[in-house]
Amino acid sequence: MKPVKDLRIKKGMKVSELTGQFSNSGGFTAPKVAAAVDILRELRERKVETFLSFTADIVSTGTRGAIVDLINMGIVKHIITTAGTVDHDLARCFKNYYRGDFQLNDSELLKEKKYRLGNVVIPQDHYGKVIEEKMQPFLEKEYRKKKRWAISDLLKDLGKGLKKDSILRSAYENGIDIFIPGYTDGSFGSQLWSFWEMHRDFTIDSLEDEHRLSEIMFTSTKGKMAAIIIGGGISKHHVIWWNQFRGGLDYAIYITTAQEYDGSLSGAQPREAVSWGKIKPRARQVSVEGEATIILPLIVASL
Repeated sequence: MKPVKDLRIKKGMKVSELTGQFSNSGGFTAPKVAAAVDILRELRERKVETFLSFTADIVSTGTRGAIVDLINMGIVKHIITTAGTVDHDLARCFKNYYRGDFQLNDSELLKEKKYRLGNVVIPQDHYGKVIEEKMQPFLEKEYRKKKRWAISDLLKDLGKGLKKDSILRSAYENGIDIFIPGYTDGSFGSQLWSFWEMHRDFTIDSLEDEHRLSEIMFTSTKGKMAAIIIGGGISKHHVIWWNQFRGGLDYAIYITTAQEYDGSLSGAQPREAVSWGKIKPRARQVSVEGEATIILPLIVASL
């Protein structure tokens, strides 16, 4: 056993110096943050094929920038996320979201035509209206090219025309496919549905993206595979579900606030995924229990 060492905080020290000390500090979540940093460094050095999955809520916050930075570092090769990621990423390219409070009066916000997402405030016309204004002309243009689309292809074309500090644009520039298995569950999906109502021969080929995921898995059986999984839900599960078909992940980093006791997928720890063959028994893995808007920037800044 190794002794616990006190943190030594110095003026002007680098974030990497602080998180480097976490590994020797004993308790409690700090060593897990250090382990996540070490795993990410290994992924970068060894050029391991890496999935990034995350939920949409953090895209409404400044943590969106940390995701963009992680993409631009070249570590990530594939992204699986939710429909709301497109909503927030697209809307924030054109309109501001605002800092609020969890305790704001929601009835008053409704009267003021403002949404509350945690402690982020979104004016209604900064969300659905702007998404509709941008998506409908975009879909019309795509429709003229062809009638049948995979979501990942639509998102490449959408990202091409967005600001450089957006997730979609960064993914496009880095040649990263974005997969959204639950693409109808948000304003993005509503715009697809609305367009389809007027163009019934417009088709989203959901299984084409699943085919592409299968090709990733079945062509990578000899190499290593990793996943950085932020939050839970469908984006988390789709990554680990597909990786069982190649024998499981070789590396896994979870960042989560979800609890295990209710049996939910979101709260399930990496060891449960081992029983399904989704993570290899000898995989290098860590689950960092903490809120992603704190944990992820610390980890990314340490690289």
